[in-house]
Amino acid sequence: MATTDIAIVIPVLEDTTALRALLARTRSWALQPAELIVVSADSSRQVHKLCLEHDCRHVASLSCRGTQLDRGAENATADILWFLHADAEPHSDSLGEISQAVEQGAEGGYFRFLFLGKRTWWKALLERLINLRTRIGGIPYGDQGIFVRRKAYFEAGGFTHQPLFEEVALVRTLRRRGHFLALALPIGVAARRWERDGWWHRSLANRALAIRYLLGVPAERLAEHYQQTAVTNKDGNP
Repeated sequence: MATTDIAIVIPVLEDTTALRALLARTRSWALQPAELIVVSADSSRQVHKLCLEHDCRHVASLSCRGTQLDRGAENATADILWFLHADAEPHSDSLGEISQAVEQGAEGGYFRFLFLGKRTWWKALLERLINLRTRIGGIPYGDQGIFVRRKAYFEAGGFTHQPLFEEVALVRTLRRRGHFLALALPIGVAARRWERDGWWHRSLANRALAIRYLLGVPAERLAEHYQQTAVTNKDGNP
């Protein structure tokens, strides 16, 4: 089976069902990554077992997504780093598309946002708005499968060690350096946050969080508010 010089880094926290599906999907591809690194923020035996089953490296980390992503990058040796959320569904051609983009001069990039599940008009509309926002200079977030050359990643400062918006400074720096591409190939994004909170409410809340972050509200405070909102909506309390 052919391999390419790409390390896939997957941060995970108590999401073993999604992780199992992602690892199985990745290992079914004809083209394989040079490294598959799972960075967990807990001591789950289940995660460790999954890593053994799928020939992955298991790295322990503090419970902070930015820290987990950076730990994965530090443990990788491949020339290209590709960061995936555990509940992502990347296309089987993704590794080849990344390799081709880098060969043509890209230092990094991201994939086209596509909601998983049944197609609806509101999903299609939100996808168009999200993809338009990123194409005109907005930040593509981690669920769009950000990839970057390892050398450029560390020169740009890597992910910020914070629980939300950890990719903002990195993406801005990579864009200033040039050759940060939006790939046409889609990546499947889990819709569970939108289904839980309401499609328009979740989208508007995401924008409000981003604006507050740009205005200087610390990511830690925003993450705390985000988690409290999620728990309230999940429990059905006012």
